[in-house]
Amino acid sequence: MNLFITLGFIILLVFVLMAVYNKLIRLRNIVKSAWSDIDVQLKKRYDLVPNLVETVKGYAAHEKTVFEKVTEARSLAMQATAPAEKAKAENMLGETLKSLFAVAEAYPELKANLNFLQLQTQLQELENNIEYARRYYNAVVRDYNITVESVPSNIVASMFSFKQEEFFELAAPEAEREPVKVNF
Repeated sequence: MNLFITLGFIILLVFVLMAVYNKLIRLRNIVKSAWSDIDVQLKKRYDLVPNLVETVKGYAAHEKTVFEKVTEARSLAMQATAPAEKAKAENMLGETLKSLFAVAEAYPELKANLNFLQLQTQLQELENNIEYARRYYNAVVRDYNITVESVPSNIVASMFSFKQEEFFELAAPEAEREPVKVNF
């Protein structure tokens, strides 16, 4: 009789461990997928930036340092991989985009340019999509990290080397946590 109870307990334990392991795998894959969604939105933004720079260049060719800073920030942001690294690079890109739009403010004919207005609208839409993707990613990471830290899943997580994931947070001071303003 004790043998059946012990065997039943072992079988139950194996099923619980399998269920927890599968949950961890599922959550980890959702985290990866959510990060991929952010990456897609950021790549669209990176592709839009050169078009903005070229459009503004046509009107403000003497603003060379602004264009160089935007191009450099874009390049650094594209090279960043980890969430903390990516957030820092995105903050820098956001600041340089603000300076690009500040240059555009000085050129009324540029603000009326149809191509510039379309690029501006696309950038605003991308900024909104990036914000939604960040929120989703951080929610998924929160759920995954809770599972990695909670009993009994933390035992399975440590057995199979599941590690906590980083949130995608803006690394800038509170004053700089505002979205890039593109309205004229």
